[in-house]
Amino acid sequence: MIGGSVETLLQQFATFMWGTPLIVLLVGGGLFFVIYSRGLPYRHLGHGLAILTGRYDQSSAQGTLNHFQALSTALSGTLGLGNISGVALAITAGGPGAVFWMWVTAVVGIATKFFTATAAVMYRGRDSAGELQGGPMYVIREGLGARWLWLAFVFAFAGLCGTQPIFQINELVNLLRTSVAYPLNLASDGSHFLFDLVVGILAALVIFAIISGQLQRVGKVTARIVPTMVLVYLVMTGGVLISHASAIPEAFSLIFHDAFSATAVAGGALGTVIKVGVSRGAFSNEAGIGTESMAHGAARTNEPVREGLVAMVGPIIDTLLVCTCTALAILVTGVWQLGQDDGVLLTAGAFSATYGSWGPILLTMMVIFLSLSTILTFWYYGSKCLGFLIGAQHQHHYVWIYCVFIVIGAVASLTALFNFLIGMYAVMAIPTMVSALLLSPRIMRRAREYFAQQKLNKS
Repeated sequence: MIGGSVETLLQQFATFMWGTPLIVLLVGGGLFFVIYSRGLPYRHLGHGLAILTGRYDQSSAQGTLNHFQALSTALSGTLGLGNISGVALAITAGGPGAVFWMWVTAVVGIATKFFTATAAVMYRGRDSAGELQGGPMYVIREGLGARWLWLAFVFAFAGLCGTQPIFQINELVNLLRTSVAYPLNLASDGSHFLFDLVVGILAALVIFAIISGQLQRVGKVTARIVPTMVLVYLVMTGGVLISHASAIPEAFSLIFHDAFSATAVAGGALGTVIKVGVSRGAFSNEAGIGTESMAHGAARTNEPVREGLVAMVGPIIDTLLVCTCTALAILVTGVWQLGQDDGVLLTAGAFSATYGSWGPILLTMMVIFLSLSTILTFWYYGSKCLGFLIGAQHQHHYVWIYCVFIVIGAVASLTALFNFLIGMYAVMAIPTMVSALLLSPRIMRRAREYFAQQKLNKS
């Protein structure tokens, strides 16, 4: 009875936090950035891509990661199960129209990321160990001053809670159990604890081996893994779309029609479609959430605007490209109408429709890398939040706590905790968006100065 009450309470907490006020803050705030900047980030997308080539890297500048590594680290946190499981769940809960509102979140998220990532470098601060750090908590402390410091602690606490690895490892174990353990008789419905435990321990060991090298190693690993994951996944979904090419126009028509339908196909009221689409979109590309600002804040540059231009590429890759491919694969194969409520297995069904028994195997391999890369980056986010809360000299202990949570997440069924994590993700958006909105005049002033200098350099 008590457990059920707690689960209900946490579900209500997540629903409340992802309600209309937060949607207004994320989408409305993003629209403000678009209008206030007069579309500046979109007009300089080409320059952002040029920065990623390394042409503007500054080896003597402050920071830890080059621009490409910073984007790869941020993307490794966003390119995860949200792109596979989250998109499927969005279609299940809100109908195909939810995809349209994911796109809206991504389009305005481009401007949001420009502002939040630029601020993350403009207002870097020293932690208690004297190391230069970036992220919304330092933006608030350095940019807004002591009066707003409480908001920095709100973000750090929510970030520590929201970036736990439980969802990623639990979904990974679930897929491995279905696609590997059961077919090979390594586990059965009633006795899969040992299999889950072994997977959890192996995952914890892999993560520990990488994070023992701190952020530099994380950046190098993600810079290799992320581009490969994106390319492989696009090829996989491309095969599905090519084999169902005739159904693609109908899928787009369904998305646009359902997005504005008073009675959406699967989601009921139009408000439900919008809420589901925006929440899943924000959860996927993290525009306005603030976690990715910690990665971009570690960029090795003395020009904050450059990292802002790099960061805005994230929603394009994550949501407009990868999530769209997942959504179309699910829609053109028709698996979304089968009543499957497990996001990963729903997407696996779309691949099975094209690749047969190889479909789940290919998806499983992709999920392994996506999950582990997200878990890897979430450790970095959580450790920085903990360091802000209790002192950077103590944050090295977090690696042990984090690895324990990986194992726990692998063996436990923690539905209530999932709602808590999703709710805390929403909490993170409040300090991030409020600080970016308050600092937007200073950010735009810096941007105008940067592009004026760029124009002089070309003349």
